[in-house]
Amino acid sequence: MRASVLVAGLSSAFGVGLLQVIGALTAVIEADPQTAGSSSLALILPIVGWVFIVIAIYVGAIVTANTFATIVAGRARSIALLRLLGSSARAQRRAVARQGLKAGLFGGVGGALVGTGMAFALARGAVAAGIVPDFSYSFIAPGLLLPIAAVVLTTWLASWIGSRRVLSVTPLQALGGSEELSREEAAHRPRRNGVAITLGALGLAALLLSVGVGLITPAAVLIGVVGGVLSFTGLVLGADVVMPPALRLVGRLFGRSAPARLAAENALRHPQRSSRATIGLVIGVTLITMFGVAVASFEQIIHDAQKAQPEVYQGTEQLLTGIVTVFSVLIGFSGLIAAVGLVNNLSLSVLQRIRELGLLRALGFSVAQIRRMILTESAQLTFSAVLLGLVLGAFYGWVGAQSMLGSINGSPGLVFPAIPWLIVAIVVGAGAALTAIASWAPTRRATRVSPITALAVE
Repeated sequence: MRASVLVAGLSSAFGVGLLQVIGALTAVIEADPQTAGSSSLALILPIVGWVFIVIAIYVGAIVTANTFATIVAGRARSIALLRLLGSSARAQRRAVARQGLKAGLFGGVGGALVGTGMAFALARGAVAAGIVPDFSYSFIAPGLLLPIAAVVLTTWLASWIGSRRVLSVTPLQALGGSEELSREEAAHRPRRNGVAITLGALGLAALLLSVGVGLITPAAVLIGVVGGVLSFTGLVLGADVVMPPALRLVGRLFGRSAPARLAAENALRHPQRSSRATIGLVIGVTLITMFGVAVASFEQIIHDAQKAQPEVYQGTEQLLTGIVTVFSVLIGFSGLIAAVGLVNNLSLSVLQRIRELGLLRALGFSVAQIRRMILTESAQLTFSAVLLGLVLGAFYGWVGAQSMLGSINGSPGLVFPAIPWLIVAIVVGAGAALTAIASWAPTRRATRVSPITALAVE
């Protein structure tokens, strides 16, 4: 449960810290005679803050649900044995959900303390560095309980959703093998797949609507947040069907050797496992790319507006620099949340495959071939997830900046998304390195087990 506690703590620290920073920036704006009357800044800052908080909590919930689904998949055989001994599926699911509630409580409270401390240090550092003038602000407010409660509730709900598979574990599975859904079973779920398509279509429509409404009011970004949540949720629900064939296609690029062919086929043979690992990396790449594109587009729109109406934006350059700097630091939390989920899911996935790896060893595979197979799986996962994440992130980031700033004074209207190529390069390199590292350590541990011992694991 350590990874789930860490994810909850990061989400809470992000939410509480961001509320503190928004409050401090508002105090700075009100204390500065040049910006005190800026109704646009006063409206945009709280909207930006709550948008980021919602994103962080949503990402934390997706990562937590993914983590609990992976844990339950690994425990399926032991859960089935408990069912055989008389325990009910609902009792087992409640036990998993209680673990999620505890993780949310510990993480939520601990993260709030960390977030407040970091916000205080960031504010005092900005004053000391001359980025913002000195100001008066209290870092204790009742409103801070809201992100804490949201983290606790979403973590508990995510554990409940992630443990849904407990209901399908039968006592007979304790006597035989306990496998996840096959490709055919994952594809023939009309209700789930229909919901995924519906959410994706509604989300895309909401995103496009937010761009249009953004030419009238910055509050349109809230419509964009709803659209982003709906569309990405549709992707997560449909990932079992969409991602495995894409991974298999990419896997063919790595040659026709036995490890490469087996790695490509594994994506189809275990669609749930493949999609869980892929979605973890997609979330990370999408988040960092989205924020990078949003900040770059944000600066582009503001600079265009300043050129069109310099008298309106006189004296705001220093404050805008401070805002961009603060948010550039804070957005790293979301990437870190996704990175924790990725590492945890990949590690659990490999360690839960000890029997499978032992069988391959017994059939003649060498340790080097098994490592190449898992490395190839990681490479195809990285390639597919990074490509999808870059596309989604660029689109989400552009929609966010456009819907928020399309209506400000001097705005050029619709603009092309600004792509921060350095951030894209860093994301690609970091994603590849993180996937390889997360796979290598548990693979080394799993391959140290002898084939006979591995095949005897329960």
